[in-house]
Amino acid sequence: MMKIMANKQRGVSFSGFLLVAVVLVFVAVGGMKILPAYIQNNEIKGIFDTIARDPEMQGAQVKDIRESYAKRAMMNNITVVSPADIEISKEGGRLVLSISYAVRIPLVANATLLLEFNTSNSSR
Repeated sequence: MMKIMANKQRGVSFSGFLLVAVVLVFVAVGGMKILPAYIQNNEIKGIFDTIARDPEMQGAQVKDIRESYAKRAMMNNITVVSPADIEISKEGGRLVLSISYAVRIPLVANATLLLEFNTSNSSR
């Protein structure tokens, strides 16, 4: 009778449960380390879009555009991109701001994750 019941039991063993739990913890910790870089990149893109849509900035000098970015970046606590790093151009009479930068995220010991971003307000 016991042999028949043992064959019908189903479920996850304790070691299987531990393995799945460890993998989920690593994924969650990795996500919590990576997510801020993507949020900050999205904020930079938002600043670029705001500056590019501002009618006052359309005819502004490069210095004024960089100052506008610096003020907005300071309010959003963005330190990864400085105003001097921004490429400013005009395409079809439209102001285009773009930046290419990398973020290094330490994972474990000497393992580091490198994220490269190419952000622009244009829809290229």
